[in-house]
Amino acid sequence: MEEKLSICKFIPFFQWLFWLVDYILQVETGKKTLILQGTKTNGTLNSVLSEIYHLKKGGAVRYARKNDNIRPFESGGETSLEFFSLKTDCSIFVYGSHSKKRPNNLVIGRMYDHRVCDLIEVGVENFKGEFGWAPKYIESFSYDKKIAPRVGSKPFIAFIGEGFENVDELKHLREVLLDLLRGEAVENINLAGLDRAYVCIAISSSKVYLTHCALRLKKSGTVVPRMELVEVGPSMDLVVRRRRLPNEGLGKEAMKTAKDQPKKKVKNVSSDAIQGTIGKIYIPDQKVGEMALPNKAKGVKREGREAKNKEANEHASKKQKEESE
Repeated sequence: MEEKLSICKFIPFFQWLFWLVDYILQVETGKKTLILQGTKTNGTLNSVLSEIYHLKKGGAVRYARKNDNIRPFESGGETSLEFFSLKTDCSIFVYGSHSKKRPNNLVIGRMYDHRVCDLIEVGVENFKGEFGWAPKYIESFSYDKKIAPRVGSKPFIAFIGEGFENVDELKHLREVLLDLLRGEAVENINLAGLDRAYVCIAISSSKVYLTHCALRLKKSGTVVPRMELVEVGPSMDLVVRRRRLPNEGLGKEAMKTAKDQPKKKVKNVSSDAIQGTIGKIYIPDQKVGEMALPNKAKGVKREGREAKNKEANEHASKKQKEESE
């Protein structure tokens, strides 16, 4: 008997554990970023990777060791990427390499189920770092440290230019940059915590200017403050070189979303666009005549006397008629 009782104590715990695992599998968490480098890099590219890691601090993993067997666009060259993705639980990666043919090269890719989904390759030009993080030989921004964005804060992301709507390469780049920079998806956000913005400007059909700004609040004479953008870095030009789209099977599988759980129907409650929520209340028939009154009121007693007198008068009138006949 004692063994059965001890087992029953653990049943609610396992039920709660299974519910938690099912909820985690249905809800998509924030995407972690894996940052790695190839066999050859230079100071500019190392600074770019360090800046990205600093911007994604708390949601990124940085591997500083050189990797000679990673070639994302070649068949078989993505095996190590998939292994590192599984090991670190990262769903997006940034791979940096430098060569004479492709200088200051960045490959940004997204993973699905720890398999490479899609890739886009860009070249970094006119890089300018953040003050305090960039090396001395790289130009950097200088600004008031009081307005420096906090680590982990949610950003504004602005895409300016018709190229993001008309050019397929820039459309793809916009989707990848959104996944890279937005952080964890949330439903509500406190506006007081918004202190940074990423601005992407389409310069041409293959070139995008990316900059990181701090939001500065100033007096406007009204309740709503006036907001100014102050460049704090990093900033760079991204030149699109090549890309690879996901295959049809993997793309359809990656675009699937968890089925929305149907809302439990509340009994006797309906909603109307005009009247709002309407509820129905069912009350059983009240048998007032059979209810026992604890204390007879004066009015009840008077009605009783009047009824008795009326019956007595009717009875007397009947007797008089009978006697007269």
